[in-house]
Amino acid sequence: MAPSLILRLVAAPTASRLAYVDWLRGLACILMFQTHCYDAWLSPEARGTVFFKWSQIGGTLPAPLFLFMAGFSLAIVMQKLRSKNFRPSAIALKTIRRGAEVLGLGLLFRLQEYVISWGWAPKSDLARVDVFNAIGVSIILMGITCWIVTAMSRDGGSLRAPVMAAAGVAFAISLITPMLWTVWRPTWLPWPLESYVNGVHNLNQPQPWLFPIFPWAAFAFVGLAAGFSLHSGWARRLNAAAFMLAGAAGALIILLARSLDHSPFQLYPVYDFWHTSPNFFWIRVGIVLIILPLSYFLCQSAAGRRTFSPLIQLGQTSLLVYWVHIEFVYGRYSILTPRGVSIGKASLGLLTIFISMLLLSVLRTRLKRTARPTAA
Repeated sequence: MAPSLILRLVAAPTASRLAYVDWLRGLACILMFQTHCYDAWLSPEARGTVFFKWSQIGGTLPAPLFLFMAGFSLAIVMQKLRSKNFRPSAIALKTIRRGAEVLGLGLLFRLQEYVISWGWAPKSDLARVDVFNAIGVSIILMGITCWIVTAMSRDGGSLRAPVMAAAGVAFAISLITPMLWTVWRPTWLPWPLESYVNGVHNLNQPQPWLFPIFPWAAFAFVGLAAGFSLHSGWARRLNAAAFMLAGAAGALIILLARSLDHSPFQLYPVYDFWHTSPNFFWIRVGIVLIILPLSYFLCQSAAGRRTFSPLIQLGQTSLLVYWVHIEFVYGRYSILTPRGVSIGKASLGLLTIFISMLLLSVLRTRLKRTARPTAA
């Protein structure tokens, strides 16, 4: 593609969106790319390095960011609908319908991957609980929760009840997760349904590489609580200070979770810090809350408003680039040899994926803008 064409594409004005929300989604995309690329392509020797271990630690943040921002964005949408005097039932139905659409996309994605991998992919892959599934189910659960809370609340216009309910559900999910992965496993359910609870798949043990409701939906509920809080009347009056308070809260949450992790008292019969621990969950929540004001202030700055941001661009089409990059990293059309290259070659592959997905994102945005007048 000619440099002049690339410049014209990236210089195109962005749509009216909250830039910091897209920036956070874009950050999740970047972290996801590096995690997937190094995991898919590095040789066994390279996988034993400190570099690989740190790349995978960075991989603990993309899914929390995606789910957190799903809840955060949903809160903004709900607030807009409330301001237009939509009834709580109508808002809930719109939310549930949107969640069902995302869940449907997740099922379609699994079907696509199965067809592309025809001949060597097991049929059980069709029921694999991926991040699309987690986001879709989480949106449905958030819609139902807000519907119930609003119906029960005496003050239907107040955000206090939805915020407390969302935070309470997140806390409850994080606390019960270790038990549902071990001694309270719902083994009486068929494995495709149990997998939505604890990611058991068909392997008779919960799998840490899947995205069941416990604990992943909790990130979405934290995002819902944060979105309602930071777009409430008091937060608008505080403006930037509200985001600073969110960052401070994130730091306090990390300190508290770390102290609990080092405490001699253990609540659970089986304690798995990296996969089911409430402490690790809340540490990641704290990190996301610290990143949130950083993205806000960066996007509010003069430089942030004037210059093209790859992160904002990727964030505007995060679903598309997630969908497409998987096939060129893990799939049949992988651009490098799976588990067979050095760190340097994998890094070049990562750069190729990043540039390709960025150009795809720009093209998608451009085509979408061009099509709008025709659709009207």
